[in-house]
Amino acid sequence: MATLITINVINKSLNAQNFFFFQQPAVYSGGPQVYTNSLYSQTLLPNATSGAVLTFSMILQYYAGAAQQVQPPQVGQPSGQLAAIQPINLTPASGGAPTNNTTQMTVSPSLGLSVPVSTAGPQPGSFRIVTPTFNPVLAQYNAGSAVQSVSGAITLSNFVTVQPTSNLDCQPVIIFYVQTGNYTAGTVMNFTSSSINAAVCDATPGYTTFNVTYNADGTWTVKNMALARLADGQVGLVERSSGGTSLIGAAGPNADVKNEAGTAVISTGTAANFNLPVTITNLSNPGAIHRLSEYQVGPTGGPYRGSMCTAIDATTATGTFSS
Repeated sequence: MATLITINVINKSLNAQNFFFFQQPAVYSGGPQVYTNSLYSQTLLPNATSGAVLTFSMILQYYAGAAQQVQPPQVGQPSGQLAAIQPINLTPASGGAPTNNTTQMTVSPSLGLSVPVSTAGPQPGSFRIVTPTFNPVLAQYNAGSAVQSVSGAITLSNFVTVQPTSNLDCQPVIIFYVQTGNYTAGTVMNFTSSSINAAVCDATPGYTTFNVTYNADGTWTVKNMALARLADGQVGLVERSSGGTSLIGAAGPNADVKNEAGTAVISTGTAANFNLPVTITNLSNPGAIHRLSEYQVGPTGGPYRGSMCTAIDATTATGTFSS
């Protein structure tokens, strides 16, 4: 079962509000300007009078996406119909096991992306889209990082206008935002202005659930949650905030992180499951784990499998590991 990122929003203002969700743009090389699309938008009634909660869930999986431009990207206008996607892996750190990190884009006879293969060119933490020869006077294309919701809908989250016969390297950032306003999914928005005073949901440390409250005074409260296996064997939520850390129930370690060779356990922790990408909380030795390095990860005593650390937060003792 895939790992989900879930954002729950409660409206504590006196009036109905429109909310939209978006992602921090990836870091790109090979494109002049980065554009951001809204991922989801909905109206939410005041919680006090309706009990309503707005939930947006997406699958924690990296996707390469491409679309043909209908018109040059403009804020407030649809970016175009997503035409091709491929699940893809990120490039490991130097010395790590190869991953399928590169896809070939085609435009004839129709737009498409090939099944990813491993190449040595992309920077660690990124994937690559190789563009074909085409005439940009006749047709232009957008490509970048896509997101899939639990409903199956896939949106080109952020993108650039690609150049012919070039390499586009994309390093995704798994930080999400909630803001008041109305941008339907797939509509180009201004990330810089929209992110000011928005609710920030940072999944980089391994958080999987965010409980977001829009307060009556226009401020936000965000509670960061992570799934953990509790001592009684049940799965519960670990709540972490800037004011401290509290555990709902007492969690016992059930996960091992071994060095790449698999010869020694370098940290233990707690995981709700071991479907990649897996999030391990309560790491006993987070300082020994480094982002984009390779490890052997699995339940206590095994079996283990090779995984790359894609996020590590020593402060919260949480790490995320992907294939």
